[in-house]
Amino acid sequence: MRPATATAAAVTTLIGVGAAAVAAGRYASDAALKVPPGRPLPTDPELTVHATAPGRIALTRCLASLRPGLYGIQGPGIHAVVGEVVDVPHAADTVVRRLERVTRGSPQPGDRVRLTPQVHHGTPAEALGLPHRDVEIPAELGVLPAWLVTGDRGTWVITVHGLGTTREHPLNVMGFLHRHRLPVLDLAYRGDAGAPRSPDGLGHLGDSEWRDLDAAIRYAVRSGARDVILHGWSTGATMALLAAANSGMRERVRGVVLDSPVLDWESTVRALAVAHGAPSALLPLAVRAAQGRTGPHGRHLREAADPAALSVPTLVFHGPGDTLASWPLTRELAARRPDLVTLHTVTDAPHASMWNADPDRYEEALRRFLTPLM
Repeated sequence: MRPATATAAAVTTLIGVGAAAVAAGRYASDAALKVPPGRPLPTDPELTVHATAPGRIALTRCLASLRPGLYGIQGPGIHAVVGEVVDVPHAADTVVRRLERVTRGSPQPGDRVRLTPQVHHGTPAEALGLPHRDVEIPAELGVLPAWLVTGDRGTWVITVHGLGTTREHPLNVMGFLHRHRLPVLDLAYRGDAGAPRSPDGLGHLGDSEWRDLDAAIRYAVRSGARDVILHGWSTGATMALLAAANSGMRERVRGVVLDSPVLDWESTVRALAVAHGAPSALLPLAVRAAQGRTGPHGRHLREAADPAALSVPTLVFHGPGDTLASWPLTRELAARRPDLVTLHTVTDAPHASMWNADPDRYEEALRRFLTPLM
């Protein structure tokens, strides 16, 4: 082969390899940054419905379906709520759980479902019988829809869902908050149904979305809130941290509740890519591609999650069963700021499902934290 021909062939090969690497990185970053709201994360296996009976449902037996607590199950056209395990048959590879209620469709043998932390379906009025107002919050990209459940206290709670869920997820604690007479503003933000899309069509794991929470704080104060408590799950917890650190209204933030907080942007990008089936060899490419498409977000999150940056009482719900958000970083945050941070460890729950594992213990910890802040 002539030298010029060989050089051209080598360059063509390098271009082809480079293009393949870019495509692979984009594919893997899509898995991490295009998480549809309301679709359960694939961190737990898909389950088959094997049988149903009054108050009972048989599911594929695995570590996820044996997990204690109260969970939603969701599939095409289906949403139901399952409670504690009531039987583990020896002759079948199934687990029988209490079927608490069916909120959409009708689970049938052969249906494929996933566990979800969302146990309610519909508005606060439909799901909990709580009167609410549909409100519109002016924000950076346009108008954001939110539910407002009123209460007679001057401290408002602003709730923010995270990955794989919608504003129906905070309904898990809305009844508790309402019983304590706290107004609750439950926010839908960019990328959610009825809310504006992100300009690039991607999620930023809280790093840009927090500005929608900032708009909600401003709305609450304009509407009569004396101060606010931010309660976020997953990337919603990231948004709460960033808003508490950077909002022009941060002096109104009285406290922060973080459930399964994403404190390391890069490790969560990797974990999401793996959960959506990206090969491990593509994970470095996924991170680089994600940074190239959305900007380098790690610095902003590190600054907000710096223990020295915390300035308000913070309650954290988290545990070692979370495969998406770093449990060691949560422990470090709590250990370095015992004056402000209370850590409630949940040992057997997946990402953003700390309430589901034991609702009573979760709400008691929340009550103890909120009482002096009300």
